[in-house]
Parts: sequence; C-alpha cells; structure tokens
Amino acid sequence: MLHLQGYGSSASDSEPEEGKSRVEQPQTETETSADATAHLKPVDSQYSVVKSLEICAAPLVVPMGQSEVSRALAPTVNEINYNPRYEELFAPVAGPENPFLTQQMKAQKNMLTGFVENAHISDFQFENQRKTFHSYGYAMDPSVDGKGTAPEEGPSYVGHLQAAYDTDGATVFESSKTKMAAGEKRKRVKNDDPEDVEGFLGPWGKFEDEETVARPSEKERAEIEEMMAKKHRRHKVKEDKPIEEKSILHIKDAFDYQGRSFLHPPHDVGVNLRKAGAPDRCFLPKAHIHTWTGHTKGISAIRWFPVSAHLLLSCSMDARVKLWEVYNERRCVRTYSGHRQAVRDVSFNNKGERFISAGYDRYLKLWDTETGDVISRFNSRKIPFCVKFHPDFNKQHLFVAGTSDKKIICWDTRTGEVVQEYDRHLGAVNTITFVDENRRFVTTSDDKSLRVWEWDIPVDMKYIADPTMHSMPAVTLAPNGKWLACQSLDNKIVIFSAINRFKMNRKKTFTGHMVSGYACNLDFSPDMSYLVSGDGDGKCYIWDWKTTKLYKKWQAHDNVCIATLWHPHEASKLVTAGWDGVIKYWD
Repeated sequence: MLHLQGYGSSASDSEPEEGKSRVEQPQTETETSADATAHLKPVDSQYSVVKSLEICAAPLVVPMGQSEVSRALAPTVNEINYNPRYEELFAPVAGPENPFLTQQMKAQKNMLTGFVENAHISDFQFENQRKTFHSYGYAMDPSVDGKGTAPEEGPSYVGHLQAAYDTDGATVFESSKTKMAAGEKRKRVKNDDPEDVEGFLGPWGKFEDEETVARPSEKERAEIEEMMAKKHRRHKVKEDKPIEEKSILHIKDAFDYQGRSFLHPPHDVGVNLRKAGAPDRCFLPKAHIHTWTGHTKGISAIRWFPVSAHLLLSCSMDARVKLWEVYNERRCVRTYSGHRQAVRDVSFNNKGERFISAGYDRYLKLWDTETGDVISRFNSRKIPFCVKFHPDFNKQHLFVAGTSDKKIICWDTRTGEVVQEYDRHLGAVNTITFVDENRRFVTTSDDKSLRVWEWDIPVDMKYIADPTMHSMPAVTLAPNGKWLACQSLDNKIVIFSAINRFKMNRKKTFTGHMVSGYACNLDFSPDMSYLVSGDGDGKCYIWDWKTTKLYKKWQAHDNVCIATLWHPHEASKLVTAGWDGVIKYWD
C-alpha cells in the first residue's frame, strides 16, 4: 500500500544524479510513525494515477495453514449440509482398506444386489431372451453385444451351451431346425381303406416306432405304491386310545344320616332350592364372597346342577372336570379325569345324575355324577365344540354335539350309535340352543350364520345370515323363552326373537365390552332385569335388559372372564370363571 501511494509522486523525480552514489539517511522516529500511518490518510487527488486506482479492502485470500486442508465426502453420504466443490464431490475414495470385507462386499455396487448398468435393448428382445432361457436353458450373452467375437465365430450364449448349438440358438418364437432330413421323418402306420371297418386308421395312425405301454413297470409300480403310502400316512388321523378314566371323591361325608348323597339339595341354607319360580326382584352384586381354586389351567365352561343349583360343574383346559359345593363349606366334591386333552364343554341331563363331557381328544364321555364312573364313550373322529342333552324327559337318552367338521350329530346313549346328522353349516358348529318348547333348536357356526332346525329333520327350516353379522360363539336363551342373546365377535351382544320369525331385534344391542376373539358365555338374571357377560380383559359387565344401559362393570379375573352364571334362586349371587383357573362367587 505504501508503494502504491508513492507511485508517481514528486519523490520519484528526486533521484540521485548520475555518478553520485545514494547515501541513505537515517529515519527519525517521527518519520517512521508517519510512514506507518500513511495508509490511513486520504489520498491526494492531484495524481491522476491515484484517481483511477481502486482499493479492495477485503480481498479473497486463503488463510495460511488452510490451503492444504481438503474436505472429504464418504461415498455412503446421502445428504450434504454445505455446498461442496467439484473436486470434493468427485474425489477418489481414499483411506485404509477394510481388511474384513469379503470378495462380494468389495465388489462395486449401485444397488443392494449388485451393479446394474443401462443396456439399450428393446422390450421384445429382452422378453424373447428371458423366455428362451426359462424354456430352453440358454440365451444370448448380453455382455458381448456382438463386438467381442469375430463374425465367423458366431454369437455367444450363456446357460446350456450344447442345447444352444444344437438348435442354432433358436428362441421360443422360432422353430428350431431339426437335424432330421425330409426323408427321415417319422412314419405313421396307414390304413385309409374305408371298407376295413375294424382296421381303418385315417389320420390317427400311430408312429411305426411308437410303443404303447398300458402298465407301469415294476420300478414305477413300487414308486407309486410308496408315494400313496406316504400320502395315506400323512392324512391319517391318529386315534388315541381312551386313557384310564378315574374320579376322586374329596369329601368324607358323601352321604347324610338318611343315606342321601351329595346330589340331594340341602334344606338348611335359607333358600327353597326346589321351587321353579325366580326371585321377585334381582339386585346387582357388590362383594366377592368366595373363590374356588383347584384347576391348574383356564376354565372352559361352568354349569349349574339342574333345578336346585346347589352344585357347580366346571370343565377346564387341564383335562379335568370338577364338581363344587355352592352352599355350606363350598368344597370340591369330586374330580373326574378321563380326557387326554382340554375339555371343551359339559352338559347335565334333566335330573343331574349324569353329565356328558366333550374334549379336544375327540371323545365324548358319559359320566355318572355320583359314582364318577364312565358309562359310555362316543367318538366321531372330529373335535366336539358343544354338547347338549335333549331337554324333554322322554328323550333323555339323546344328546347332540356340534363338531369341527360342520356337523351336528345326535347320539343315542342306549345303543351308542349316531341316529341323526344335521349337515348344512359351512364352518365349525359353536352352540346348540333348544327353543319353542324343545321342538326346535338353534345353532351358530364359524360361517357367521344362525340356523334353526326342526328336531329330527336334517334340513334347516330357517337360515339367518347378513353381511354385517359376525360369528356368534355363545348363545343364551332368556328365562321366558322369547329371546336369544348372542355374543357377537364385533364386541356386541345381539338379540334374536326365539319364536315365530327369529328376527334380529335391532333396538336391543349391548355394547361396551371387548370379546373379539373369545367365546365369553353370557346369562340373564332370573327375573330378566339384567344381562351379564364377561370379556377378554377379565372384567364382568352387567346391563339393564330394558334400556340396554351399562349398569356396572368390575375387574373379576386376571385373565379372560370366559363364563358368567346368575344363580336361579338367589337375587344377587353371580358366578364367574376365567382363564386364570379360578371360579369366583359374587353377592
């Protein structure tokens, strides 16, 4: 800056004369300080050179020490937070090589499976070669492109080279040249004489060297037999032999002083257990008063002892059936063991002296309730999902079971034979409910339909199915016999009329609980004031029957609350059973 300022000034005219030597004069402190601040003084406008001079106060200068520093971009970076230079973007990858990379990992890739480069080929040629490779096993080498081979060498192929050379590389759209000459074609046996009725062949004659084999050879026969044997073994249902049935009596006073067994209802409980009428008015239960424990796995179903309900029968996934006292000491009376797998359902006959159990081992077993003996066994080679005795007193030897093969099968306990089959459902049968004074019964299935049957007529008289309907795995008949409450898997309880047209009552729908995926059984209070149901979260819900309003809900079990039963002679007592293996009594 100092030199630029002094350029063209009068000081330049005062140069030493020729022949005289320049003598440097020592500068004083004042002169030195003046020179140091000369760039801060305004430029004298009398010099023309200075007038045309422009000074940049902030030139582009690379700081010392940073000119050699270059930024590097990793090849895997997808986002850049600054504007890089061309040299940075296209700089070669530098750095130490990863010694642990495999040969496949070192290969250059521009996609996950490898390196793809554009090829200029028509869609027809691409499909032609692709189909040829899948059909014949060869295709033209796409990497050669006709430039790497001499004209006399011919095209290059990949895949089955011998087949390619034999057919001259014919594609699926071309007919391959056969090596057989025109005179060497296969000859047919001819007989064009129309008078020869038996031997006339016409154009359907066989080839002269054609062999017709009607029977398989010994080797082929052995292979076929082995294949059929494997297929038969694969689809054969293994029939497990019934295990040894046994029952254990847990109480010592099985008989009272008059010789009556535990099946006889007690008199000293303060409730008339023999009357058929219901309490005048029912109330909501408020407290948990007892817990029955004894099952080691979840409970499938619970049933009251007929009429008196002084005993409770439960079946469980631990393959056992247990009988419990409802009054007095509330003990476990007897345990029935006779199934290999979980017990799905149980059903008493009208007197309660017998009950039948249905298990996942495909057996239905008829038990004597008092002695614990198995009277008879029934097996249809399918899993029974529900079982019911016929409610009429003159048909107590008949029971029906809904099975996994879409059938309702009726057995006679006297002969042990099937007397009727109802086969109209399109899915496994889940429930059987007798209606209309036991002249008809209603079934529900996994096919999301409800069917009504006349007893002993194997054709359904009523078929109810709607696109909005869901599967209904639990159905309960109202105490007055006029309504069917069906647990629907869309988290609703829907009501059907049990008489006349069996029409759905769309004004009565009970919601609020979560039962999707669970067959939670439901029940009415004896006076039909309330409807009670469990749910998949272990809660118990009680609705008002008339208004469908949810009155009460509480946490009853730690797992799914699978069954609820209201005591037929008590105004506010309720039994719940869950997959946590316990049965709870509420009042």
